[in-house]
Formats: sequence, structure tokens, C-alpha cells
Amino acid sequence: MDRKAWIAIIFSILGLVAWQWYYVKTYSPKPPVAGQEVTVATPTPAQAPVATPIPVREEPVFAARNQSLYSKNAEYVFSNDKGGIERAILLLHLGENKQAVFLNGNRTMPIGAVGEDPSEPWGGFTMQTDPGTGEAVFTRKDADGLEITKRFILPQSGTKDGNYVVRMELTFHNAGNADVERKGYFVSAGGAAPIHHNDLPMYTKFDWMHEGKFQTIDVNWFNASSVPLLGIPLRDARNLYLEPKKDVTWTGVASQYFCTIVTAEKTKGNSAWATRFDTSNTKDARVYGIQGGIGMPAFTLAPGQSLSESFQIYAGPKDLAQLRMLGGGQDAVMNFGMFGFVSEFLLWAMNSLNAVFHSYAAAIIALTLIIKSLLWPIQNKATNQLRKMSLLTPKMTELREKYKDDPQKMNEEVMKLYKEYGVNPFSGCVPLLIQIPIFFGFYAMLGSAIELRNSSFLWVHDLSQPDTLFKIWGFPVNILPIVMTGTMIWQLIITPKSGDAMQQRIFYFMPVIFLVFCYNYASGLALYWTTQNLFSIVQLYLTRNKPLPTLEKKSVIAKKEAAAAGKKRKKRAAS
Repeated sequence: MDRKAWIAIIFSILGLVAWQWYYVKTYSPKPPVAGQEVTVATPTPAQAPVATPIPVREEPVFAARNQSLYSKNAEYVFSNDKGGIERAILLLHLGENKQAVFLNGNRTMPIGAVGEDPSEPWGGFTMQTDPGTGEAVFTRKDADGLEITKRFILPQSGTKDGNYVVRMELTFHNAGNADVERKGYFVSAGGAAPIHHNDLPMYTKFDWMHEGKFQTIDVNWFNASSVPLLGIPLRDARNLYLEPKKDVTWTGVASQYFCTIVTAEKTKGNSAWATRFDTSNTKDARVYGIQGGIGMPAFTLAPGQSLSESFQIYAGPKDLAQLRMLGGGQDAVMNFGMFGFVSEFLLWAMNSLNAVFHSYAAAIIALTLIIKSLLWPIQNKATNQLRKMSLLTPKMTELREKYKDDPQKMNEEVMKLYKEYGVNPFSGCVPLLIQIPIFFGFYAMLGSAIELRNSSFLWVHDLSQPDTLFKIWGFPVNILPIVMTGTMIWQLIITPKSGDAMQQRIFYFMPVIFLVFCYNYASGLALYWTTQNLFSIVQLYLTRNKPLPTLEKKSVIAKKEAAAAGKKRKKRAAS
């Protein structure tokens, strides 16, 4: 290897060490085990979302009681008093401890809880359940005569079809003798927190939709901020996210691969709220979750009058097909980003290939080979251009030496040389520029789509997580990203060297950049990029064995082409 290749290797190692130090320092704490108590951050009185004082109503105190109801896909644990879903246990998905994943399991407020203050939902509900019909009914009566009834209806499909939609029918009835007024209320979507110890905070999100516009924040929104390096504070920590907006259709909380979404089916909401809560018991290892809900408008009921609302509750995996079936843009919680159309196509293609191979690893490899085969002509053309540029290296060295004291003149002469010989100095970057959207499409798709969870490949236990084999002094050794970086350096060594110094510098830094992106990410991403590197290496060897292209000026080429065209015309005339 030449000196520059060794420099690339050293930078890759330094980049890996720096990123891993930052990752361990910032994200390494594990979330609590199932059933662990947490402290929920509540807004201070000055931040309360209701401007007018809330009348104090005494609520009866009930002994805690839980009751489970089952669908084919999930177990729903209902709790009395607050009246809602305390936990949703997904029977078809396993967590780190090989037990079923449960959502809203960090002792946040129940899914479907209602109240005038986001920090404290109404309590005092009685609970009745019917396992036969899959219904749970909660009732409560206030001192002013307002009766509140919540009815939860589980999906009744007889097969494991991935249906995670629960309906909640909410009824307010004035059984008193005077008008009853409520200045709005909130419906809770529960909370979300990291499920796997490698889940990053950027995936713990609160999402919502109003007037067809998708909005999202992650749990870091609540952090205090300061000027980097200088430590000058810019903003204090925030306790409450509250956005009054028209036509709020749904709100939801999400972890990396799971989400809970509450959709208003009749009256649209008029605000969205979220708070952060601490899932850890120690001060040094903070792991935060997020909880939120939808704000509903105020109402007044005359004696004997009722108000009925209905809500759709989805508590399940981030399955694009299932979310799209909800019909209100809930699939936006996938957060695919600017290359969303690429991510959706790749997800569709990967699922289609998995139906053939019955292995997501094989599907990723096959999809990579298909993509690289389609890009083969472009890659070949770029490689030939790089080989032509390598033949120009002696001439470019002469120009740099001749005009070393006049950089502007040197650049002009170099560009003139490229034009004279018909060489595009940026052609080597074209295949990489095409691959970048595909790479980030995979990056976004693998970071949210549920499909890869618990999918194995050789030594990799879970393609949605890093393939850590062991740790050295706390440093995880992830094999696939290391192999990926090695193949990138190998590809860099055998790629024809162009005369463009800037392009070479870009190539030398690519292993560092990709190593940082992939080291603690889903190993399926490193599998994709390693496969495409190996394919490119084979392609380069095949191209390199061809005879070197002829380096001729464009004027000479034009004369030869004109002469050849003249001969053809003479032959046609003679015939």
C-alpha cells in the first residue's frame, strides 16, 4: 500500500475511536428492565397549558386493579382509576430478554387517559371488562353531574394478521340539572422509551399531524443548550412541549421500531403536547422517554345532553403497510427523511426478495447485486475516465511545476488540458453520488422499519443492531463495519488514480465517514455496503485487465471520426 492508503487507514481508526468514545459517553446507559419504576417530569405551574384556573373536583380513590384482554397479536393490560391501557404487550415481537416487547411499560400515564391537565389525567374510573367481546368499559361521575364513559374495543380478527388497532369511544353525558362546561381536555398517547440498549435518543420521538402537515421532535428537544466548546448557556431545559394548532388529526410517541398513535376520528384536536420522563434510577446514567397526547376543544352540555367522540389507537411496530392502512398519514412516523421515496422503494424491494429467499440478509445481498448491476455501465464509464486521467498525470505534473507560483493560471491550464483531451475530472464521483441517496435511503429505512428486528445472518444475531462479538476494555468489536472499511480501502488502492487532488482527498476520507456512520448502527447497513464494495472490487479488476485507453486530443479524434464517416459515404455512393 502507498503512503496515502496508510493515511486513510489511520484516519479510519482515529475516527472510530473518537466516535466510540463519544457514543459510550453519551448513549451507553441501558433502559430499565420491565416493571422498573420511573420518575415522570411534570410541567411547572407557570407552564400549565390551560390559561384559566381548573376547578378542583374531589375524586374517589380506588385500589389499583389491572385486567388483561387479548387479541391474536397483543395483550392489553387495562388499569382502573385513570382508565386506560397501562401496557400493550406485543406477542409477535421479542425484546432483548427474549420476552415479548411491551409498549408504555415505564409507568407513564395510560394510553387513552383523559384530563384537563397533561400532567395529571382524571382518575376515579371504575372498570368492567368482557374477555368474550374484547371490551373494557370505564365510568366516572363528577360532582357537577358530568358522567364520563370510555369504551375500549379490541380487534377481533381470528388470525395473527398484525392488526394492532384498538378503538376508544368516549362519551360525556350531563346527568345534572345545570349546564356543565369543560375548557378542553387531553387524550394521552402514553409514553415511549428506548427498548434496546443500542437505541439512540434521536429515535425517541413525539410525532403529530395538523392540517396535513407532519411535525416531530425527539427527546433531546427538552435539553438545555449552550454554545459548543464555550459552554455559554443559550436555553434552559424545557419541561413541556405544547403547540396550539387547528385540525390536529393524530399524535403519537415512538421508539426506534415501535410507536403508539392516537387518532381523533370525529372532532379534530386543537393542540399537541409532550413531556419527557426519566427511565433510570441513577443520576449518572440518564435515559429519557417521551409521553404525549392530543388536545381536544372545550364543550358545554345542557342537562340531559351528551357528546360522543371516538379515537383510533395504534400500539404496535413501525410497519409501513399497517401504518398506511390507518389512512391519516400515520406512516410519517417512519421518519424516512429527504430520501423517503428511496427508502420506501428499498423496503418494498427487500420485502419482495425476502418472500423469495426467506432471509433478510439474502434479500439485502440480492438487492445490492441488482442495484450494482444496473449501475454497471455508469461505473465502467467512470473507471475508463479515471484511467484516461491517470495517463494525463505526467502532463499535469508539468503544469503544476510550471505554474506553481500562479495557482489561478495553473487551474486554468489544467481545465484546458482536460477539455483538450475530452476528460471529465468529476466522472469518478458520479457513481458515488448515485450511491449516496441509496446509502441514506438504506440508513433511514433500516433505522425505523421493523422487518430486520431479530433477523440473523452468520454470526449476526440481529441485523437491526450492531454485530458486536465481544468488547475490549468496554470497546465493542463490531465485525461487519470493520470488514466494510477494509473493503473500502482495498477498493481505494486498486482504483485508478486521477490527477485531481481534491477528488483523491474525498476518496481517502470516505472510509472514515462510512465507518463513523455504520459502526454502531444496524449491521444490515454494513452488510449492504460491504456487498456493494466487493462487487465494485470485482468490477474494477475486470476493467483494469482491459487494455489502456488511447490518450488523444479531441481534435485528432474528430478528424479520425470525420475520415471514417467520409469513407462510409464513399462506400454507400459506390454501391
